[in-house]
Amino acid sequence: MRFPWAELMATGFGTLRLSPRDFWAATPREIAAAFHRPNGAALPRGALDQLLERFPDAT
Repeated sequence: MRFPWAELMATGFGTLRLSPRDFWAATPREIAAAFHRPNGAALPRGALDQLLERFPDAT
């Protein structure tokens, strides 16, 4: 069985919108954690607002 690099990169770059630098610098555990949400649960709005405040988009 081959490792699914194409699917992993498509999700990392497309869905998670990671830069190549961040994708390749991430550990396997970090990538797995980014993909995993218990029971497919979405991030609660309050948690998202906190992240947006801590890490605002560049202007």
